[in-house]
Amino acid sequence: MNQDYIKPDNWSIIEEGFDAERVKSSESLFSIGNGAMGQRANFEETYSGETFQGSYIAGIYYPDKTKVGWWKNGYPKYFAKVLNAPNWIGIDVEINEENLDLNTCTEIKNFRRELNMKEGWYNRSFEATLKNGTEIAVNVRRFLSLDLDETGIIKYEITPLNKDAKIVYKPYIDAGVTNEDANWEEKFWEPLEVKKGTNEAFVTAQTFKTHFKVTTFMHNTIFANGENVNISPSTIDSTTDRVQFTYGTIIAKGQTSAIQKIGGYTVSLNHENTLAAAEKTIKTAVSLGYDALLQNQIDAWSKIWEMSDITIDGDVKAQQGIRFNIFQLNQTYLGKDSRLNIGPKGFTGEKYGGSTYWDTEAYCIPFYMATKDQQVARNLLTYRFNQLDKAIENAKDNLGFKDGAALYPMVTMNGEECHNEWEITHEEIHRNGAIAFAIYNYHRFTGDYSYIPEKGLEVLIGIARFWHQRASFSKDKNQYVILGVTGPNEYENNINNNFYTNYIAKWCIDYAEEQIKKVAAEYPADHKRILEKVNLSATEIQAWKKVANDMYFPFSKELDIYLQQDGFLDKDLVPVKDLDKSQRPINQKWSWDRVLRSPYIKQADVLQCFYFFEDHFSKEELKRNFEFYESFTVHESSLSPCVHSIQAAALDKMDMAYTFYLRTSRLDLDDYNKEVEEGCHITSMAGTWMSIVEGFGGMRVKNDQLHFSPKIPKEWKGYSFKINFRNQILKVSVNHDKTTFTVDGDQDLTIVVNGNPVIASKFVQIN
Repeated sequence: MNQDYIKPDNWSIIEEGFDAERVKSSESLFSIGNGAMGQRANFEETYSGETFQGSYIAGIYYPDKTKVGWWKNGYPKYFAKVLNAPNWIGIDVEINEENLDLNTCTEIKNFRRELNMKEGWYNRSFEATLKNGTEIAVNVRRFLSLDLDETGIIKYEITPLNKDAKIVYKPYIDAGVTNEDANWEEKFWEPLEVKKGTNEAFVTAQTFKTHFKVTTFMHNTIFANGENVNISPSTIDSTTDRVQFTYGTIIAKGQTSAIQKIGGYTVSLNHENTLAAAEKTIKTAVSLGYDALLQNQIDAWSKIWEMSDITIDGDVKAQQGIRFNIFQLNQTYLGKDSRLNIGPKGFTGEKYGGSTYWDTEAYCIPFYMATKDQQVARNLLTYRFNQLDKAIENAKDNLGFKDGAALYPMVTMNGEECHNEWEITHEEIHRNGAIAFAIYNYHRFTGDYSYIPEKGLEVLIGIARFWHQRASFSKDKNQYVILGVTGPNEYENNINNNFYTNYIAKWCIDYAEEQIKKVAAEYPADHKRILEKVNLSATEIQAWKKVANDMYFPFSKELDIYLQQDGFLDKDLVPVKDLDKSQRPINQKWSWDRVLRSPYIKQADVLQCFYFFEDHFSKEELKRNFEFYESFTVHESSLSPCVHSIQAAALDKMDMAYTFYLRTSRLDLDDYNKEVEEGCHITSMAGTWMSIVEGFGGMRVKNDQLHFSPKIPKEWKGYSFKINFRNQILKVSVNHDKTTFTVDGDQDLTIVVNGNPVIASKFVQIN
């Protein structure tokens, strides 16, 4: 744990006291979003201290030219940047002719931030003394509307405490922004048009290269003691990419002045005329008014929490952690648009680029399937189907594959590979397996098979073709091997026969063949259409099966465990417990050469296979492999603690499971990896949800039924969660004495609890 300043609270993230060293971390932690856009918790007023300014729009990106490696054939030509969008939150403030800047105030008292997760708003308040001696109290509330998802609202209130004050508000919108992360220091936005009205303004700009057009807008209203003073700006300053209004007010000591600012974006992804759409959006928001917009926000979040909330009784930090994770997931993606996906930083930062990693299929889909309508998860699968042609192009043009073999990108915005590390881009090919597994997992959980004949089978065929061509036959082993890969453990590059990669390759081929047979039997028209489209023959399928049936898996007879890859036991096997703590995290302290030669594992690798394919292995096999590999795992990936928590719970290692749960749930809140100022780890947050539901709750889907083996950490009095299983809502409540299963509605649901069939109805209690 690196920091411990967030106050424990069941429903809010709270910071008390101003500390300039924490500003960038808090900008990440207090970020807000609504699925369509989001922003870091930057101050609205000027701040001359260290800050990471960031606002982001879903689906808007820039192809930043790759800085290294372009001499290698097949190397991605660009790294897709999550774009820092035009700034609409800015409000410069002058008080008695001095600029308000917390970095220069002589005193700051009662500084407090709150991110209210229950109601979906962010609040900041403080008292400050300026250099001119004026003392003020400030309260700022901001939220991004879930209902009007192109709209955000700021209410900025100032109360002079020791004298009357002339307060000047200077709200602005600015498209002249740059990215914190840019390869060539290029500008990404080209200004097109500025339009100014009485109290509203618009800046339309488009991205270079990708030509996304965005209209950034604002509408301002000035209040005194809660009453609209109906004033217009005294001056309007504008350039080709910026508009700033000036409003001068006089307010008496103890009275409250306020500016209410409505702002946001309309984008060409959704509108042919973004300016007209922005004008309409302002009109709608103004007609509703602040109070109605806030109440609608509260109501919208109430509906989300009704289904997705997890309650924990007796452990406030654990409760705060899971709600923070669920809140950020819902801020990032709500499933409304199949063109969008879940970026690893969401709307909280720019690191990693791209909007889609294998994290979506491996970690996020289970959360969205169980807490929302199944259409949301289906949209995520459709996203990949829509990019199948690009995956085939990627395999063909960059790697020389043929005949429709598909390699999905490690990182993408539009289906093209846009990651710029060779050992990840072209070696971490296991992501293909996660995409196929997600199709299987969707059918297993929802019971909806229709996706496979309609779309999924084509994806499975492309992936099977890739694995068939990627494997090579070893005469020495008399088996098929897969060489030159990076497994989930990115602290090993260019290794041979990563167990997880080989295993999921075999599974993908077997699963694709099974689905071809099933579609042929049950959907003959789709079968005929697909096989003709992809030109698939029985002979080719037989060739696939030969690879799958004769796949090599590295194994140690002495230790009776699967080996992470060939040669793993040749390393200096010093367990993590014997590693000097001053050397952690090793990715920040060691050279990359030293990391690669070490036995240390970034995240679940062999154990990722045991997580996906738990039923393929015995509990004894899991125990042996878990105890061996966990001892070398440094958990320097956000995706690591959740898998280990789930498996520790399955092995009745409850203290370990609880420790891993706290680490995954509070990874960002407590900044375990010392990097939260760069943004939060959004996709791994779904793993936190899995740690409770699949770990402590023991939920599995087997033979079309929900199975549970509930357990509870000794630190908790009880916990509860809901599952939307095939359009039936099941609530599970666990304490140390009993587990209660409650089904919404009158239809019973047959479940299996600790191996015993149970008919769950409106109330079923298992002692």
